[in-house]
Amino acid sequence: MKKAFVLIVLFVLPIVAYLFFASGIHNFGQLPIITENISDVSAVDPAVTFKDKITILGFLGNNVDFKKGNALNLNQKIYKDFHKFDDFQFVMMMPKGTETNVETLKKELSELVEIDKWKFVFGDPNQIQSIFSSLKTDLKLDKNYSTPYVFIIDKDSSLRGRNQDEEHETIYGFDATSVAELTNKMIDDVRILLAEYRRALKKNNKIEKSDG
Repeated sequence: MKKAFVLIVLFVLPIVAYLFFASGIHNFGQLPIITENISDVSAVDPAVTFKDKITILGFLGNNVDFKKGNALNLNQKIYKDFHKFDDFQFVMMMPKGTETNVETLKKELSELVEIDKWKFVFGDPNQIQSIFSSLKTDLKLDKNYSTPYVFIIDKDSSLRGRNQDEEHETIYGFDATSVAELTNKMIDDVRILLAEYRRALKKNNKIEKSDG
């Protein structure tokens, strides 16, 4: 009996504690705001906006074929699980002139899931750089106006991320070339943000009922 008790203390309790605290993070935590007042994409395309949307923002650049793998990773690992939420969208900033290649990409993306929440916005280099710069990250666009990183933008046009990760670095965005990073980090952060808005909605509903 004593040996069994010792084994439980040494092995079972740490696992239970981990699950408890992990659950607490996802149920009650908030995703940190990294940058406020991101430039709205509506300045480039009035039909698309960050306002009142949870947005995954990306920059695929001139060479769409080269970045196709990133888009497919995102479609499989992130978009497929969350696209049914009404306020959720993907916004990809694209240089003008890539419209034909984007249509080909959209056909491939649509083979997995309905892609009505994928928004492709076409702008000139200055417009693309302006929106990227407003994120105020330590990252840069390459010469093709692309980056492998994608960013979580909340309904108030603020960049969400991690103030301090395991490596003690601020996480501004997520590398779409890494399936592991999308699976182990980004999907958790999207869930946390969605849960944050669900809690706020429930709270507002309770207040309205009490006022009524």
